[in-house]
Amino acid sequence: MTFAQPQQEPPGGQARELPARADRTTPENPWPLRLLSENLHAYIARCAPTWVEGQIIELNRRARVTYVTLRDVEDEISVPVTLFAAETAHLDRPLEKGMRVVTQLKPDFWTKTGRLSMLGRGIRPVGLGDLLERLERLRRALGEEGLFDPARKKPLPLLPRRIGLVTGRNSDAEKDVVRNATLRWPAVRFEIREVAVQGAGAVRAVTRALQELDAHPEVDVVVIARGGGSFEDLLAFSDESLVRAVAAARTPVVSAIGHENDQPLLDWVADLRASTPTDAGKRIVPDVVEERAGVARARASLDRAVRSFLDREASGLVAVRSRPALAQPESMLLLREEDVDRLRTRALAAVDARTLRERDAVRHLRARVRALSPQETLQRGYAVVVDGTGAVVADAAAVRPGDALGVRLAAGELGVRAETVSARCPGERPGPAPEEAADGAGRSTGPAAPAGSAARPGAAPEDAPGPA
Repeated sequence: MTFAQPQQEPPGGQARELPARADRTTPENPWPLRLLSENLHAYIARCAPTWVEGQIIELNRRARVTYVTLRDVEDEISVPVTLFAAETAHLDRPLEKGMRVVTQLKPDFWTKTGRLSMLGRGIRPVGLGDLLERLERLRRALGEEGLFDPARKKPLPLLPRRIGLVTGRNSDAEKDVVRNATLRWPAVRFEIREVAVQGAGAVRAVTRALQELDAHPEVDVVVIARGGGSFEDLLAFSDESLVRAVAAARTPVVSAIGHENDQPLLDWVADLRASTPTDAGKRIVPDVVEERAGVARARASLDRAVRSFLDREASGLVAVRSRPALAQPESMLLLREEDVDRLRTRALAAVDARTLRERDAVRHLRARVRALSPQETLQRGYAVVVDGTGAVVADAAAVRPGDALGVRLAAGELGVRAETVSARCPGERPGPAPEEAADGAGRSTGPAAPAGSAARPGAAPEDAPGPA
């Protein structure tokens, strides 16, 4: 297809050369409007036909043609579409507002009116089976990512400070949630975001409201609620972007969409699924009546436990006080006093007996020590002979006649002089003295004491050493 070629125009009866391209036109040399329309028609006619999916928001049937307006399923974008009778004759059911359809669009520019329209071909409704198949594929894909894993679901707070509510404008779902939550806990507070919950802009509006409430510092739980509707009406809550936004939220999210049988993908990813908005209002806050009853039961149980403990301790105290040891403590003391007296008597007797035995032993030991004492020997009449230096004379050979000697007695000392010296070998029995010493009166004093030995002067004959 070629564009319309510019030709010479005779303005004012004079021919002029038209610009070959639109960017070369000037105020002094413009294109005629016809040429622009023809070129636009030729350019648009070159566009290839495209299959699109949309939702019918306007429908106008005529005798041979049907005019519809298609809107994008997610964004607020719409285009008019012209359908000839041959395109709608093969449909099993007539087109309706709100129906989601698939059609092939071919743009067309009307040169006379300068309007751009879309010619629709092969239009057909998107069946429920197709939508369910798409949702099932999306559900499996998101499940494999772990978005539906129960381990990632966050628990709801026992008593939230403020509840975020995303719902439709002046909807019954909002009234059900607020009324039931207030009946259970009158002091509950809400942060409500009223948005579109159906149509092309529902996904974006609900997602934006969810993000705002998730960032709110006082909101502890977010409820997304919508009343019942057809399957197509609830498709916005199965959108992938909304599901991912709920999974990324830090605040616990409660899904309360539709009725018991309705289950969009939002129910799978939410931290708690409520069967209806009414059920959500009952599950997000505790029942004040039940909580008061629970507190009363806990207090009663605590009172019973305390009273039971006090009764047991009082009974135990009575049992302890009734024992003989506490009832008559002096009896125990008397028994112990008798035991102490008996043990003390036995101890004194044992000490006395031991003292007497040890005293006798000491006496015997002292007698033995005294018997071995040199003084005791002197007491028996023996004497110790020392020379002039004080050394003990143990051998008569060490003394010469005329030496001065000292004789130590049991009491006192005597100074004597050796007149004769008689030496004998050790072990030799003494014999009779060759001569006897005389005292100053001329009386015989018996044999002289051998040198180095002790002798008792004047001892009895039986005490003196006799012949062998």
